[in-house]
Amino acid sequence: MKKSIKDLGDIRGKRALVRVDINVPLDENKNVTDDTRIQAIVPTVNYLKEKGAKIILMAHLGRPKGEKNPEFTLEPVAKYMVKVFGEDIMFIPSVEGMAPYVENLKDGQIALLENIRYYKAEEAKDDDMTFAQELAQYGDFYVNDAFGAAHRNHTSTSKLAKILKPAVSGLLMEKEIRCLSQALDNPTRPFTAVVGGAKVSSKIGVLENLLDKVDNMIIGGGMAYTFVKARGGKIGNSICEDDQLEVANAIVKKAQEKGVKLVMATDVLVTDDFSGNGTNKFVKIDEIPDGFEGVDAGEESRKAFAEVLKSSKTILMNGPVGAFENPKFAEGTKAVLTAIVEATKNGATSVIGGGDSVSAAKKFCKAEDFTHVSTGGGASLEFIEGKILPGVAALDDK
Repeated sequence: MKKSIKDLGDIRGKRALVRVDINVPLDENKNVTDDTRIQAIVPTVNYLKEKGAKIILMAHLGRPKGEKNPEFTLEPVAKYMVKVFGEDIMFIPSVEGMAPYVENLKDGQIALLENIRYYKAEEAKDDDMTFAQELAQYGDFYVNDAFGAAHRNHTSTSKLAKILKPAVSGLLMEKEIRCLSQALDNPTRPFTAVVGGAKVSSKIGVLENLLDKVDNMIIGGGMAYTFVKARGGKIGNSICEDDQLEVANAIVKKAQEKGVKLVMATDVLVTDDFSGNGTNKFVKIDEIPDGFEGVDAGEESRKAFAEVLKSSKTILMNGPVGAFENPKFAEGTKAVLTAIVEATKNGATSVIGGGDSVSAAKKFCKAEDFTHVSTGGGASLEFIEGKILPGVAALDDK
């Protein structure tokens, strides 16, 4: 386990350098259109505030590629945060001009540093610690609350934690690690994983790691057609990775050896027009006619998925089971999420991880309907694969 801000002693008057993930979407007028990530850091910031620390937030926005590009300024995010925290946020326009701002910070005051990715050294792949040392002089301790960026080996996410001590997790980071670890390492059984999304290739690590842990695995979404083709089924124009057919068969074989029940769709909704305005019909998954592609789990499959989920005690969802962005192809993913919500109400632990699953969960349900909805897309994916996240590894152990 890693130390968290709760393990720090008296921090009144101390300077907290806090890496957060507030990479939020903005419209053309630079207005925040979804503040989920800002709301997620509120508990950590408020905790530090109440303890009287001087809070310096570091974050990135978009991909400015190491250049000071006004298109990616965090200033509009700082203005929006005034509403969230009900007080002025001191905006620090550059690292090189930080000193006077930090000196003027009062106990419990919040500052936000301009986009850390304006500096090439932030994302540099080398072991040079110069930029980390430059940042470290402005803090008395380091906090990482940016789970969404924890899989990046960047200066502000991992190098800084090796120099500035103590280096601890924020409350969001702590919750992410706890919920994902508990689901993966100490699940109440039966444990079911829903693995969806378009490609087998992007989920090989997830499938491999989960087969050692789960009792049931539901495979849905575009990746299912690679499995169907691998066993000789007709998939029409459905998405398929021909170079992954052997991998698909190996996964099926491994599941049998491990005694994991693989639950695949038996029927699917197919279309001859991906916009949804053509002919949409249900067919058997291995009898998809030419000119048609599978876009959602069929009615039988939805029932089968729901049955397994409702009898599960731990559920991890990573990837949707259809092209849910189009309302005509969303019923399968909706059915899966509804079943997970029902299981959660009946005492199951449910964790939703990965960008698309989280979008679907937000679209069709409320975050509080699940035990935990992860804030990290790529980070939760790598965590579920069993990879070490640099941003987590660099923090102090308890």
